[in-house]
Amino acid sequence: MNLPAVRAIYAFEMARTGRTLLQSIVTPVISTSLYFVVFGAAIGSRMADVNGVRYGAFIVPGLMMLSVLTESISNASFGIYFPKFTGTIYEVLSAPISHLEIVASYVGAAATKSVILGVLILATARLFVPFEVQHPVAMVLFLCLTAVTFSLFGFILGIWANSFEQLQFVPMLVVMPLTFLGGSFYTISMLPPFWQKVALLNPVVYLISGFRWSFFGIGDVDVRVSLAAIAVFLSACLAVTAWIFRTGYRLKS
Repeated sequence: MNLPAVRAIYAFEMARTGRTLLQSIVTPVISTSLYFVVFGAAIGSRMADVNGVRYGAFIVPGLMMLSVLTESISNASFGIYFPKFTGTIYEVLSAPISHLEIVASYVGAAATKSVILGVLILATARLFVPFEVQHPVAMVLFLCLTAVTFSLFGFILGIWANSFEQLQFVPMLVVMPLTFLGGSFYTISMLPPFWQKVALLNPVVYLISGFRWSFFGIGDVDVRVSLAAIAVFLSACLAVTAWIFRTGYRLKS
């Protein structure tokens, strides 16, 4: 593996976070803090416990997933789209670096930023609501797997997009609604039986359920099913990425 090249791309992408610190880190943390103030403190204090967990604490995993999902996609998609937009992607493609190393560099940097953001949101949540993480190793595993998987999805999105409008279309009109409807603020057991079955068609339900299990030992689906769902989506993204580099889809034209 060409480690110097991987480090160079990775360091460049991480340095971009420092130049856009307000947008990359500060804004998501402040936005999530407002959710904690409104839903955790103001509304949560007037709501009953959910499966024995205070509502303010119950929404912590969902809000972390909401931020990690959106930021993973945004960071990775912009990271690869901007070189396409400026034409510098051809320098990367012609450099003595393999396709695997290119993906590892861009996706690794995006995932790292998302994990850092998730940790900051977790620390911020402790300022608003008390809670304990029952399975910290599982929590870290879910956090890293989700960050890597959706960074890879964002990488695919960045290659597919032909404009900044397309770049924002999927995160804003597809991923964010699915996250809100995936149990970020509630458990799907609160829904009528028919809508519970419909909710299980939402892949984000399995991510949030597994992540919530790592916090409180409860979830809408079995934790093994959640891990399997992440593995399937990760495998699908890897397969699509391999096809893109094999065919040169929207990279060599």
